[in-house]
Amino acid sequence: MKFLVISDIHGNEEALDKLDPQFAQADGVLFAGDFTRFKHPETGLPVLEKLTSKHDTLFCVIGNCDEPDFISQIEEKDCSVQKALVFHEGLAFIGSGGATVFQNDTPNERTEEDIVSDLALVTQAQQQDWSNLIMIIHNPPKDTKCDTVPGGFHVGSQMTTELIKKIQPLAVITGHIHESFA
Repeated sequence: MKFLVISDIHGNEEALDKLDPQFAQADGVLFAGDFTRFKHPETGLPVLEKLTSKHDTLFCVIGNCDEPDFISQIEEKDCSVQKALVFHEGLAFIGSGGATVFQNDTPNERTEEDIVSDLALVTQAQQQDWSNLIMIIHNPPKDTKCDTVPGGFHVGSQMTTELIKKIQPLAVITGHIHESFA
């Protein structure tokens, strides 16, 4: 399968329009959170609606800029993998939204324990082989190319890193840190 991976749109619907060729070529879309523009929660739903209009196969979590209750909007669109283990065409998906406290000024800041608890269905399942699992986690794992901020500091979640090492998923999709690309 070929996925279009998107994160941190922050209310920018026009950015999604620029991806129309990629939407058309993708078998599915993975969205790693931050639908809304900072401190403008009203910008989240139009982004979600645009995403669902562009592709039928969509798997999402919310970000730290999204209000915690925005998860209900994603659940209504039947595309949430937050705290949910979803199976699709031989693949498994699970996710965790929000981010650890960094600047303490966004609505969905959480503890590392909360973030990892969203993924508990994987550790509680009888399945031992998770080589078909795609994890969508807004907050990146620590000490990766995805969690580096200016100055070279790593600000990701150590507990998430440990869980990933234990489970060995097929892929981990993350967002949140705009300065890091991997």
